[in-house]
Amino acid sequence: MMKLVNDPCGIFCILFTYTSIIYADYVVIQWVVLHTMQDSLWAPFHIVLFNTFLLLLTVSHLRAMFSDPGTVPLSHTNVSFSDLRQVNEPLVKREDWTMCTRCEAYRPPRAHHCRICKRCIRRMDHHCPWINNCVGEKNQKYFVQFLFFVCIISAYTIMLVIMSWVRECRQCKLYDMDTRQTQVLHSVILIMESALFGMFVIAILYDQMDAIYSDQTTIEQTVYKRPNPLHRYIFSVICRWPKISRSTSKINIRSV
Repeated sequence: MMKLVNDPCGIFCILFTYTSIIYADYVVIQWVVLHTMQDSLWAPFHIVLFNTFLLLLTVSHLRAMFSDPGTVPLSHTNVSFSDLRQVNEPLVKREDWTMCTRCEAYRPPRAHHCRICKRCIRRMDHHCPWINNCVGEKNQKYFVQFLFFVCIISAYTIMLVIMSWVRECRQCKLYDMDTRQTQVLHSVILIMESALFGMFVIAILYDQMDAIYSDQTTIEQTVYKRPNPLHRYIFSVICRWPKISRSTSKINIRSV
């Protein structure tokens, strides 16, 4: 299990994420379901289903956050070629290994250095502050699962709020004006939160699926100068998609 990366931006994003999750759960249960469906069997059904999705989202987020993304082991000695032979990889595959001058680690092809984690990551896609970890070879599946459940919950939340508005509620007429205004305020905030998170995550999920389909990480797509749409430019700021470090040197294993 990876330790928590000491990144202020990442820690803030995690706190913001779980605050949003807790708020969404509170509004859905207290002001949407129980407020408009308290006499219906749909109330416990929606509460159980919504919290099941939240549990799956939380588990996938924690696994993406604390799983090793594919960290390349550090050399036992500084710039020692003998460490290459201790790695469990066929020698024929080590021709294209490079040496990172920042962490002095011998890394396989498609591995890159993360300036935030201060380590080289196998098949590094980008460093995501929303999981406060790199998205790499070993935790990308958890990251994709997290994005998928965020999309599901966002759509489900919007659907529940719309149902509470459209459906006739006999009990709502008994509430005073302040209570009804509070319900509307919470519902509007929740719809804005769900819509923003939903659209943002759908774009990232599409990009992740495209990267998996094309077998190119975000870094590799940048290196190969693949055309970048507008959402990639936005994510380069919000998601800290990395810039390629030039501080590497090529090592020819056969010359050793």
